[in-house]
Amino acid sequence: MFAHEFVRNALIAGSFVGLACGLVGYFVVLRAQVFAGDALSHVAFTGGLAAAVLGLNILAGVFAATILGGLLMGVLGDKARADDVTIGSLFAWTLGLGVLFLTIFTTQDSAGNGTAGVRVLFGSIFGLSRTDVRNSVVLAVLAGVLLLAIARPLLFASLDNAVAAARGVPVRALGLGFLALLGLVAAQATQAVGALLLLGLLAAPAGAAHRVTARPYRGLLLSAVFSVGSIWIGLTLSYVFPTLPPSSMIIAAAVGIYVLAFAKTGSGGQAARLRLMSDNVA
Repeated sequence: MFAHEFVRNALIAGSFVGLACGLVGYFVVLRAQVFAGDALSHVAFTGGLAAAVLGLNILAGVFAATILGGLLMGVLGDKARADDVTIGSLFAWTLGLGVLFLTIFTTQDSAGNGTAGVRVLFGSIFGLSRTDVRNSVVLAVLAGVLLLAIARPLLFASLDNAVAAARGVPVRALGLGFLALLGLVAAQATQAVGALLLLGLLAAPAGAAHRVTARPYRGLLLSAVFSVGSIWIGLTLSYVFPTLPPSSMIIAAAVGIYVLAFAKTGSGGQAARLRLMSDNVA
C-alpha cells in the first residue's frame, strides 16, 4: 500500500486536511453553524464550475468562492453569525448558479465529459500531485495556526456571546474571521471528499468529540484525531476494495465514529460540551 506514490500523497494530504477539518469542525458544531458548512459545500461546487467555465484554475475558484461565501454569510447574518435565513438564501442561490455553470460547462466542446464537475463534487484524493500535497500541508498548517491563535476568545464568544462582548472580546471580528477560515478549510477539503460530502468530514468527527468529552481543548484534540482517523480508514478501505470510492469511505468512517460515540454517551453527551466554568475559559 505505502509503496505507491499516489497512496502516500493521499495519506499525507488527507491527514492535514483531516487535521484542519477536525479543528475547525469542533467550533462549527459548538457554534451551531453546521448548516453554514453545508451551504459552503454548495458554494465550493459553484465556484469550481464557474472557474472551469471561465477557463481559470478550478481550485482557485473553489477557494475564492468559499472564503467570500463565508464572509458574506457573516456580514449579512446576525452579529457576524450566519443565520438560517441568510444561509438558506445563499444555499439556494449558489445551487442554482452551480446547475447553470454545470450545464454550460458540459456543453462546451473542450469539456464535454464533465470530468472536472465530478472531481469538484466527489473529490479526487488518489489523483493528487506532489504540488497538491504541498499546498494542502501549507494551507492546513496555516488554518490550524490561525484557529489556535483565536481559540480561547472564540470559545468564550461561542458559549456566551453577550458576556464575551461585555468583557471586550471582539465577537463580530471573531465571527467574520471564523467564517472566512471555515471557507478556507472547506475549499481545502473539497480535494479530498468533494463538495457533496464535505459536511460529513466537518461535522461527524467534531460531533463525536463533543459527545466524548466536555473539555474544549481535549475535544479539539479528539476532533482532529477522529477526522484524521476517518481519512486513514477510508483510504485503506478504498485501497483494499478498489470498487469503493475513497470519498464515500472517508465519510462512512467519520459517521461510524460518530455512531460509536453516540452509542457510548447516549443523548446526555451532547449537553456536556457546554461546561464552560470547569475549563476556566473566561
